[in-house]
Amino acid sequence: MKQLYEQKGYSKSWIDKRLRGIAVRQDLTDEWKKRGVREGMEYAILTNEISKAAFDKTIEEYKEFKGLKKENLRDHMNDLELIFTMLSEASTSEIEKVKDPKTFNEHKKVSRDGGRIAKNARLELENETNKRIISDENYLDEPESKKRIGHGKKSLK
Repeated sequence: MKQLYEQKGYSKSWIDKRLRGIAVRQDLTDEWKKRGVREGMEYAILTNEISKAAFDKTIEEYKEFKGLKKENLRDHMNDLELIFTMLSEASTSEIEKVKDPKTFNEHKKVSRDGGRIAKNARLELENETNKRIISDENYLDEPESKKRIGHGKKSLK
């Protein structure tokens, strides 16, 4: 996987975050699987709950915001988007372990709670830096390593 991202022009720093994000996601899906959440639609619903809570966008809304069609959203996230996605999923996984939800609605609540933790951290950073974390930039036309140079210029105003 690392070689594939290198061939596509991603920086080592971005690749490290992306691969760590894959591991964090796997930990979360392992927790869901242990608790009887079904792969496919139920994973998608819970992922959307996390995304809505963390970024105020469903996965489809986020993809549309970035101008993506069938591409993998995470492959078009900048460093901080990846980090806050990891935080939202790691938080959800930890809450799953502690609360041990039994019903799908309980899993949805846990997913929203995990996403909310990342949202609060994201908003605090945005307030401190006066820069948005969520970016409409994608890597369809230009590799991440070239776009990285101009990253982080959009203010909240």
